[in-house]
Amino acid sequence: MERRIKIFDTTLRDGEQTPGVNLNLQEKMEIAKQLVRLGVDVIEGGFAIASQGDFEAIKALSKNLKGVSIASLSRATEKDIDRAWEAVQYAESPRIHTFIATSDIHMKYKLKMTEEEVLERAVAMVKRAKSYCSDVEFSAEDASRTREEFLIRIIEAVIAAGATVVNIPDTVGYTTPVEFGRLIRTLRNNVPNIDKAEISVHCHNDLGLAVANSLAAIENGAVQVECTVNGLGERAGNAAVEEIIMGINTRKDYYNITHKIDTTQIYRTSKLVSSLTGVNVQPNKAIVGANAFAHESGIHQHGVLSEKSTYEIMTPESVGVGKNRMVLGKLSGRHAFEDRLKEMGYILTPEEIKVAFEKFKDLADKKKVVTDKDIEALVDENIAVPEIFVLESFQINSGNKMISTSTVSIRRENEVITEAATGDGPVDAAFNAIERATGINAELVHYSINAVTEGKDALGEVTVKISTPGGSVYMGKGVSTDIIEASVKAYVSAINRSISEVGEAAIINN
Repeated sequence: MERRIKIFDTTLRDGEQTPGVNLNLQEKMEIAKQLVRLGVDVIEGGFAIASQGDFEAIKALSKNLKGVSIASLSRATEKDIDRAWEAVQYAESPRIHTFIATSDIHMKYKLKMTEEEVLERAVAMVKRAKSYCSDVEFSAEDASRTREEFLIRIIEAVIAAGATVVNIPDTVGYTTPVEFGRLIRTLRNNVPNIDKAEISVHCHNDLGLAVANSLAAIENGAVQVECTVNGLGERAGNAAVEEIIMGINTRKDYYNITHKIDTTQIYRTSKLVSSLTGVNVQPNKAIVGANAFAHESGIHQHGVLSEKSTYEIMTPESVGVGKNRMVLGKLSGRHAFEDRLKEMGYILTPEEIKVAFEKFKDLADKKKVVTDKDIEALVDENIAVPEIFVLESFQINSGNKMISTSTVSIRRENEVITEAATGDGPVDAAFNAIERATGINAELVHYSINAVTEGKDALGEVTVKISTPGGSVYMGKGVSTDIIEASVKAYVSAINRSISEVGEAAIINN
């Protein structure tokens, strides 16, 4: 008989702890909606007490999402649990996720508490969480370095107190698959009331073993896996949901496990998260990397052409990676474009489709071939970014023996502002002109270019990050066959994102 596992997605909490990642409410909502389409069982929306932004995001997810549990992380303290409940109480299926460290090193140096004090606190806080909602998860932080005798005691105690899920984290990515599997089996065999709760695992990737450890835990009785899209997370990241799921699917003969993930949404989810976080997926990343289904060796190519299964253990289509097809061009209509978006996994509003179609028609006039990857870049360019300032036009004068100058026209509602500036190269000049036109005081802290497709007319994707006077960093993306235009779009996008977050007054030039 097949066993079903649950996917607890923590992209919006632990994933956001990736250095340089800062998601606003709109971005979190976009990702959460896609996670629902993907089919995850639980979305951990954030850490409610950590910030007002996290609180509002969890609250918004709770009010707007159906068919999924919404969880908030909380320390084992009264105020944390109370705040978590304030945020998740509106959810169709609310969950409070409370944790306390249980390893000797954490209890001695971080908590400065004894075993008995930790156990007493854990039990009391689980009971407090239980007074608010029926679904309570308890995590024994640094469980993989906790003495087994104490781990068994505290797990038994929190289940007796009302915990419905007990999470066994490999918090610092310390354990190995064999010993982690053995730990899960030990808990199953030695915690007397373990049948009254579900065993969950949360593995980090410090030694590159997060997915392997998660699969070993599943094999030994874990029924919930905590993971993130693209393996995002603290330090080296978390177990990647796409790798866990496709590992299970590809080896059904071994695991004999089911889940409710729609694997055809994997690639779309990966792209969306990468776009909104600004963290690019490495080319050789399993499942969703650019090279995941690429074959360069002549031997491999011959094998795949003869029979795909010679070198492909899964199909690109199974994870939502379609073949690039020249199905759309400058003569294509909106209906065909909309159908293609649906095939690619995009669920857009009529207004979003309208904007995307206009961008597509503009691109089709510049390129001979418009590929799926081009369309992805166009759609993802300004997702969840309010257009406060809109680029109307720009002009660049530049050369190797002249000072670069730029004139930029920016529209805000019904007013068009035109400014000129010089700079150290055409991009710098354009950015300086944009700052004058918008009145925004910002510092460029990151600039990168990525070719979306191949050839002389390849679509270029520019990512910028700007720092505002308060020290916050905001990302913007722009795409175009003209790399200067892509750069200008990206800078305007970053400015728009910063204003939507902190307001214009906080970043305007004085």
